[in-house]
Amino acid sequence: MRPIIYDNNILKLLDQRKLPSEQIYCECSDFDSIVEAIRSMKVRGAPAIGVAAAFGFYFGIRDGLSADKVYSKLFDTRPTAVNLKWGLDRMKESFEKYGENYLEKTAIEIFDEDVKTNKKLSSHGASLFKGGENILTHCNAGALATAGYGTALGVIRSVFYKTKNIHVYVDETRPFFQGSRLTSFELHEEGIEHTVICDNMAGFLMNRGMVDKVIVGADRIACNGDAANKIGTYQLAVLSDYHNIPFYIAAPFSSIDFSLSSGEEIPIEYRDVSEVAYCGDNRIVPDGIDILNPAFDVTPHNLITAFITEKGVFQSEDIKNIQRR
Repeated sequence: MRPIIYDNNILKLLDQRKLPSEQIYCECSDFDSIVEAIRSMKVRGAPAIGVAAAFGFYFGIRDGLSADKVYSKLFDTRPTAVNLKWGLDRMKESFEKYGENYLEKTAIEIFDEDVKTNKKLSSHGASLFKGGENILTHCNAGALATAGYGTALGVIRSVFYKTKNIHVYVDETRPFFQGSRLTSFELHEEGIEHTVICDNMAGFLMNRGMVDKVIVGADRIACNGDAANKIGTYQLAVLSDYHNIPFYIAAPFSSIDFSLSSGEEIPIEYRDVSEVAYCGDNRIVPDGIDILNPAFDVTPHNLITAFITEKGVFQSEDIKNIQRR
């Protein structure tokens, strides 16, 4: 699956708002089109956003905009995903060192490295699973959320390749339904056995012994191990802790923000309330009702069994030491 394609100065993004009914690529040939694609969630998932932003930086400089303007406009599109800042910082550093001519090469390097990172991360994560297990995941942390292969879903994919014997429970992940629309789509394409459940059914399954392990991605991890991920992740971690179920986070090293001491400092994105008020074109909330739509929550480090990265598997207390490895 190729969610991002770069060809002849055009960035092609698989429009994830259309899945699973339509597989349509939007073609971005200028800076503004990439900004709009990130903000509107045509492209989503922290690693994929970082890759798209890298190409956006290149396009912006190529289009004659100042580096500061390009950086700030892209940074403001999705404030929680630290990979966005990581990609922009790397592009800005490349620009300051080598000028405009090296920017395209740097963006392509970021793209290629993401796929390699995901495969290495997934190989480490697969060692934690033995096959024959029921695994629960939330949102979409697969190929669609990255440049290819995936993080949490990449681990699941690697376990399936190794054992051919797993079953996945997929939270629908309201209000944008990235689980039911995107994760189920990916698993179906791979032939991996899975069952879609509503977000409020996870406790029922755990209570009946139907979940062996939980694995999710992360958009930003503080250096103490607190982790921000799609809204609803925190309640899964609490349920997992209560039922003594291992709770894993799979994310690349670039998702760790060593400038933040704890999750309290992670900025939380609040999205348009229309995502909650409507299901497709149908309004499901009465007019005039207050609606809250935080896109992420933060899971405390003490609820996380381990972090799976391309550098290996770590406990929360080891996060600070990862930087030195």
